[in-house]
Amino acid sequence: MPERLCTIQPKPSGIAVLTISGNRSASSRELLEGIRRHTAALAGKHDVKGVILTGSASGFCICAAEGRVSANDAAALSGFGQQVMFSLEKTGKPCITAIEGECSGLGLEVALACDFIVASRSAGFGLPGIASGLIPFCGGSQRLARLVGKSKAKELIYSGDPIDAEEAHRIGLINRLYPEGEALTQAEKLLEHICTRSPNAIRIGGEVVNAGYDIDLHTACMLERDAFALCFSSFDQREGMQAFLDKRQPQFKGE
Repeated sequence: MPERLCTIQPKPSGIAVLTISGNRSASSRELLEGIRRHTAALAGKHDVKGVILTGSASGFCICAAEGRVSANDAAALSGFGQQVMFSLEKTGKPCITAIEGECSGLGLEVALACDFIVASRSAGFGLPGIASGLIPFCGGSQRLARLVGKSKAKELIYSGDPIDAEEAHRIGLINRLYPEGEALTQAEKLLEHICTRSPNAIRIGGEVVNAGYDIDLHTACMLERDAFALCFSSFDQREGMQAFLDKRQPQFKGE
């Protein structure tokens, strides 16, 4: 069942850690359904300020058993997976992936749908589907190309060869690199810091970056202009300005 593949651990700081099993006998649809259910639940929880996705000891969604499927079934699976990734992108909360071990295949596609990735030096990344005559199917080819560039994305997809954490950091696949065993702990510290900022501004800022990334600069800047103006109608902006004047920490409400 999907629930066995994903577990949620709430933290007192308002962060939720979603651990996704690297169960090798699970199908892609089971993994995706588990992610969909749990991220939808977290998106609706007002006491959850941010989310960390991480993997079990066996990896981060590293394998999925499919068997034989028809082209129509494959298209349906891809469409479902892409919708799950879009839903993950639109939780309205900062979402970080923390990787310790292997992050490949579907796991990497999930990680790419989060706001950004942090990892330890023991992590490895790859898209091995080419060895089975397959390509990414949850939007991974498109998100990867936008993150590391078209030619590097093609190299990773065409070869199927894994890269280590140092190389992933060098090409911009991951944001921060930590000593082995510290990725999750450091991700929690980073997200706790982020969650002291205005939830309203984080949500709007993320939406502007996502919406403006694939359009021309002039139109994207107009989106930023309108979103910036919208911030001034929020409680958070007034509270942030008043706190600055009062020389105190702001008490944001996400409103």
